[in-house]
Amino acid sequence: MYAIIKTGGKQYRIEPGTTFKTERLDGEAGDTLVLEDSVLMVNDDGEVTLGTPTVSGATVELEIQEQLRSKKLVVFKMKRRKRHRRQRGHRQQVTVVTVKDIKLGVEATG
Repeated sequence: MYAIIKTGGKQYRIEPGTTFKTERLDGEAGDTLVLEDSVLMVNDDGEVTLGTPTVSGATVELEIQEQLRSKKLVVFKMKRRKRHRRQRGHRQQVTVVTVKDIKLGVEATG
């Protein structure tokens, strides 16, 4: 079973046990997050469920491993023959998460 989710403006193909880095998510290391409105597709043993735009009733359970910052990105601007140079750096905050479970189920009402 695998799913495609959208978080941090990017899409990820995930399976239970997958560890990946994404844009900063709220929480501390060891916390559990449940993503409900970001599951775009679920493949359950060849049975594909596509969302329009998300799959209703599908949830993904993530566990935060650590909060860290990515490698420094150097932004260098220069205007030739003008002696103008500017150098800045940026480190994006990222969250390392592990997929605990993918649930595809419609909640029973009543």
